[in-house]
Amino acid sequence: MARPSTPGAASGKPQAWDRINWKRAERNVERLQARIVKATQEGRGGKVKALQHLLTRSFSGKALAVRRVTTNRGKGTPGVDGEIWRTPDQKSTAVHELRQRSYRPQPLRRVYIPKSGNKKMRPLSIPVMKDRAMQALYLQALNPIAETTGDKNSYGFRPRRSTADAIEKCFSLLARKRSAQWILEGDIAACFDEISHEFLLRQIPMEKRVLRAWLKAGFMDKSLLHPTEAGTPQGGIASPVLANMALDGLQRALGERFPKGSNNGTAHRVHLVRYADDFIVTGDSKEILETVVKPLVEEFLRKRGLRLSEEKTVITHVEEGFDFLGQTVRKYGGKLLIKPSKKSVHAFLQKVREIIKKYRTVAAGDLVRMLNPVIRGWAQYHRHVVSSASFAFVDHEIWKALWRWALRRHPNKNKHWIKAKYWPAQGSQRWVFAGQFKKADGTKVELRLLRASSIGVRRHARIREDANPFNPSWKGYFATRGHGLRRTNPTRQTARLTGHTATGEYCSQPQARPLGAKPRPESHPGR
Repeated sequence: MARPSTPGAASGKPQAWDRINWKRAERNVERLQARIVKATQEGRGGKVKALQHLLTRSFSGKALAVRRVTTNRGKGTPGVDGEIWRTPDQKSTAVHELRQRSYRPQPLRRVYIPKSGNKKMRPLSIPVMKDRAMQALYLQALNPIAETTGDKNSYGFRPRRSTADAIEKCFSLLARKRSAQWILEGDIAACFDEISHEFLLRQIPMEKRVLRAWLKAGFMDKSLLHPTEAGTPQGGIASPVLANMALDGLQRALGERFPKGSNNGTAHRVHLVRYADDFIVTGDSKEILETVVKPLVEEFLRKRGLRLSEEKTVITHVEEGFDFLGQTVRKYGGKLLIKPSKKSVHAFLQKVREIIKKYRTVAAGDLVRMLNPVIRGWAQYHRHVVSSASFAFVDHEIWKALWRWALRRHPNKNKHWIKAKYWPAQGSQRWVFAGQFKKADGTKVELRLLRASSIGVRRHARIREDANPFNPSWKGYFATRGHGLRRTNPTRQTARLTGHTATGEYCSQPQARPLGAKPRPESHPGR
């Protein structure tokens, strides 16, 4: 079958899915995205539109969009039409039929999931596969602009950025003796549900007809069609980027009111750290945050159809501490420590106990297999802060839950027998829960429970604020950063990239792994 010779060419008939040259498709899209970045930096709006048009009509862009929605975690969740793209023929046909002419999105399927930490339900709106692919296609042309024009201290839902970057920025702003002492904890009420459609249509640099169709598609709930007059649906691929771009500009507005280098800006130490719709603003006094910063933020949000939650938006002194992204940031006697929040620890232990309670009769190996990913995920998330004591605490609580689980299974056995069966000694480790797991081929292997304290505490190297993964000039930086975080000594790499010493207030201890723990590579930045 014929293969398009240019990134903007579209094939006249479906191309076999297994014959697509994916490396070539990626190069074609990356080349167009780099040109979009350059045109955006030069302020050439007409050129940007032309390049976006070329990318969204290209075979390469369409193929990568279909691949994304058929390989991500939501690939098996259908929309209102019940359709899923599983076979290569379905995928290649989807690429061929991904056309803008006469495109009209279908209503979204509304489902509800529990919110973390309470019994309330969060609405999710699921698009059909074709609409997901169309959103993924247009995001390829929108993301380069969002990364070029976005706030430097915005870290949520952006490639190569993570919560660890946001927390590290908090540390750099609050750790010094002369740092700001007051924090405005901002909470936007129903951000995704209330963003003004009119504002998005004015501000988002993409085809207005397509964007308007997405925003006005409506949703199906219990077989009833509901219109959407505001907001971006939680569950859509494009929603996080649209919300991010709507909130971009807050850092710039604060910078204009408190210019960097001026007496006004330096004296008041006003800085923003934002992760999606969660943000904090630092200040040198409670009065400046109440009388100047908060009204400025409220006016900024009002133009976007948003408002601050009066109940959850508070001004806090750093010595009282505040929770941000699952961590507690607080100064103790002038020393800043960032630890896993009590709410995060409680939610994690509750989840572990629910798993243990639910699976009272499964084999020990099966239970280990279910618990290890949960423990590893939580510990990896909190490994960059002062977490050693929290890790030891959750390990002990998990041991107590498993001990009760074992006693309940064997009420007629003594404790020495139970210990020997479920906590067999192995070398110097005498209290590690273990069990046999039967693999698909019938062979049995011993699985040992992961201890959170075996995940070494390591400093995180914060991403540079101007770094843009779509700009070719930053390619070397990201290659060095990714290689260094995975391969080199994490303490030396962090010191080289950020200038921090190995022993600092952020972690308050040398960044060495616990005795007997194997070194673990850090996850790639932003993943």
